[in-house]
Amino acid sequence: MTNYKPKEFAALLNVTVKTLQRWDREKILVANRTPTNRRYYTYDQYLQFKGIEKDTDSRKIVLYARVSSRKQTDDLENQVDFLQQYANAKGLIVDTIVRDYGSGLNYNRKKWNQLLDAVMENQVRMILVSHRDRFVRFGFDWFERFCKKFNVEIVVVNNEKLSPQEELVQDIVSILHVFSCRLYGLRKYKKQIEGDEELAEIIQDRAPSHRTAKG
Repeated sequence: MTNYKPKEFAALLNVTVKTLQRWDREKILVANRTPTNRRYYTYDQYLQFKGIEKDTDSRKIVLYARVSSRKQTDDLENQVDFLQQYANAKGLIVDTIVRDYGSGLNYNRKKWNQLLDAVMENQVRMILVSHRDRFVRFGFDWFERFCKKFNVEIVVVNNEKLSPQEELVQDIVSILHVFSCRLYGLRKYKKQIEGDEELAEIIQDRAPSHRTAKG
């Protein structure tokens, strides 16, 4: 069961922490307490607040695993095995297993986009991933908030061994390559303009004038 700190739960419900504190005092939404008297909330409380009956929630639990290339199929299956073991230990029944290939920088992954479509169509209630970067390399927090808008929880088990460091290096190299190409393209374009006197003159004529009018 996922537990939330008051700040996390307030963000999940799109209210302030002060509102949660008031609801707690007024017995509208009572917080749980740790042995050290710290407040926390549970996922069941979230479902209850949203009016979702857990026992009748027929949406799917999806296991999502990803690697960059088919050469990493063994790593992919390690993710699947690990997540299945986690689900079994938590008493979760996995309905769908998504095995995806492609860079975490690529937002055009077909299976990944199909999963997001299923989220928006209210077909998914939970997504299990072994590490944040298995779902997406950058912007995970945004996608997590996006899924929460559809009452979908992304459970990150955080197994560092299933997050290959060589993939991070490859992704960084890819980013550098893209920006290097853009920079080279800008320089090449600038040289072309400088070498074309007619084009340079047209651009100069169309540039906004910063001279002030005399009154």
